[in-house]
Amino acid sequence: MVAQAVWGMARNLCPDESGLPWLYLQRARTHRADATRSDRRDCCWRVAGLLFLSAKAPTEHVPLGINVNRRLAVASLLFFFVGLIGLPVLATAYPSHTLALVESFYSSGSLVFGGGHVVLPLLQSEVVPPGWVSNDAFLAGYGAAQAVPGPLFTFAAYLGTVLEPVPNGLTGGLICLAAIFVPSFLLVVGALPFWDSLRRAKAMQTALLGINAAVVGLLLAALYDPVWTSAILSPSDFGLAIGAYTLLVFWKVPPWLVVILTAVGGWSLAALPAML
Repeated sequence: MVAQAVWGMARNLCPDESGLPWLYLQRARTHRADATRSDRRDCCWRVAGLLFLSAKAPTEHVPLGINVNRRLAVASLLFFFVGLIGLPVLATAYPSHTLALVESFYSSGSLVFGGGHVVLPLLQSEVVPPGWVSNDAFLAGYGAAQAVPGPLFTFAAYLGTVLEPVPNGLTGGLICLAAIFVPSFLLVVGALPFWDSLRRAKAMQTALLGINAAVVGLLLAALYDPVWTSAILSPSDFGLAIGAYTLLVFWKVPPWLVVILTAVGGWSLAALPAML
């Protein structure tokens, strides 16, 4: 499913070859560096878009037609940046697992751009290296999240539930779910009054081209590590992945059914040697 997301986002966000260099650069950079630094990398891709992709920037414009009070918008943006800047400072000054948890999920929710699947490398780098969640549990939950209707951000509730340190369970799930969704709500309310004018700006259009390509590169890096390196360990694993991709992309089988069929297939492959 990550492979399908990479392919679909590449077609939608990088419709021509101009974005390919930034896609591969982001993929290479992310493979060598920690994904929590993606905010600084995204700034680089904005600049790259401004410098090199301006000739092919889109010009179409569709008004949103949604009115939001500008004072409310400014207040929302203020709260968003206070959380984005202030939470890491607080987590450093006052060491607390709960505060570190809120900061990690708030930052991940703030930096997602271009599609929900981009949350995979961001959350993986936040919860797996510190030992909060094992890599196997992370990938199992991510796979199961594909079978659940709704945004992929709900994956945060699963992570909060299976965390090793307290808070976990229901409390941890609610904390992580709220922390990852709050920045999105604040950004939507804060950006709506200004979005129409921003979209018409040539600089914004070209910057978005660079960011879009970087987003695809980030997800491509996640497809290799942790997905490929953790899940494809034998030829049978590769065959199962190809079969799942075929069902999903070419036969248009619903994702929830692909998850179930793949789980049954994996169990069958594991049980086959004992049966022979």
